[in-house]
Amino acid sequence: MLTLVPTPIGNLQDISQRALFALKNAQILLCEDTRVAKRLLFLLKEKQNLETEIDRFISLHSHNEKEWLKNIEPDFFQQNIVYISDAGMPSISDPGALLVEYCKDNNIEYDVLPGANALLTAFAASGFIENSFVFLGFLPHKGHDRDVALQEALYNSYTTILYESPHRLLKLLEQLNQIEPKRVIFLAKELTKMHQKYYKDSATNLYNLLKSENIKGEWVVVIEATTSSKLTITQEDILALKLPKKQSAKLISRLTGESTKDCYDRLINQ
Repeated sequence: MLTLVPTPIGNLQDISQRALFALKNAQILLCEDTRVAKRLLFLLKEKQNLETEIDRFISLHSHNEKEWLKNIEPDFFQQNIVYISDAGMPSISDPGALLVEYCKDNNIEYDVLPGANALLTAFAASGFIENSFVFLGFLPHKGHDRDVALQEALYNSYTTILYESPHRLLKLLEQLNQIEPKRVIFLAKELTKMHQKYYKDSATNLYNLLKSENIKGEWVVVIEATTSSKLTITQEDILALKLPKKQSAKLISRLTGESTKDCYDRLINQ
């Protein structure tokens, strides 16, 4: 059996009893980074008296997940297998989804435990009353791809949640200031950690404030929803990016309101 176990995003006390039980009984630990996993288990042993009998630690991350799954047999999961990412909920901007897909395709029993997640924590803390939201993870780093993704983030009519690294946060705020200076943005820094901090203000004010502050750490960005229809890109712009057809179909669906499946079927038949 496979169990996907969320781990604390900062505060070690956020580990659940179910997560501790799963780790205690794991025979093999699949993990995004074996060093991070072993450090976590060491801390849990100190703070939560966790004793484990894990036989093997296997590194399973976004760069090797597909290949690893090609080379195992379903009976591998007859053992107690636990998967953890470096922090938070597996499959949310972390590996894990392909493992679940493999289990479903091969009739392997699996479970996903609830637990710590930066996305939902930031949304709840933002105070935005629009209950529907879109999660886009990390935006592309640069170029036309980033411009298209930022347009989608700003003009999809939903509250939009992003993850951002400290190296690119100011760039993002600068872009938001240029495009939508009055849009209200909520920022969550280092959630559940010692230096956790919340900010909520217009894009302009946040950009001017954070230009002179320490922005080290992990950030979640929550963008106020808008009913504006300022989306300026066209289907031709999206197709010119030469993205994978599934990704192009998703963006065109956002633009036109057509279902992603219909967009994809049309693209593959062109």
